[in-house]
Amino acid sequence: MSSQTATTAVAVHPLLAGRWSPRSFDAAHTLGDEELVSLLEAARWAPSAFNAQPWRFLVGRRGDTTYRRVLDALIPFNREWARTSSLLVAALAEERADNGVPQDGPAYDTGLAVSQLVLQAHALGLHAHQMSGFDAEVLHGSLGVPDGYRALSVVAVGALAPADLLPPKLREREAAARQRRPTAETFFGPAWGTPLPVGP
Repeated sequence: MSSQTATTAVAVHPLLAGRWSPRSFDAAHTLGDEELVSLLEAARWAPSAFNAQPWRFLVGRRGDTTYRRVLDALIPFNREWARTSSLLVAALAEERADNGVPQDGPAYDTGLAVSQLVLQAHALGLHAHQMSGFDAEVLHGSLGVPDGYRALSVVAVGALAPADLLPPKLREREAAARQRRPTAETFFGPAWGTPLPVGP
């Protein structure tokens, strides 16, 4: 078991236990059309309230204009390592219904679509790393995003490369074991703060 495999109380699906967010991507790897469509289809078939499908994605493969513009919108820390990924995907949510009424659920639904894309990447033997560190105004301006859409995240996708290729400050983080808050501090019942009486 690698240090990146989740240590779970009981068995969960290997795609969930083995999914992690590396920063070291193979700069020589390219994403084929079939792989790309597979990722997009996984996101497209996510569930959403009233089947509204509020998500939109700006998709760039390394070397194309979209990729460069999404990369330029990242904060410098993320730009440093994300530039070797094969794919950069910016996820945006349509915040209003067709009648113009603001909606509460689009961010949640878009997160589900991103989650499915990420898991499909892992199923293909790839890795994905989601980022909140980007400048939404730069992203909107450089890629012509219309009003009413909110940029939520950028996902880097690619093939894993050795951690040794990262700058020293990132190598230790890349090899560290994954951690999560204890179950008792996360899942409550019958009241807030009362640990759910199951599990470890």
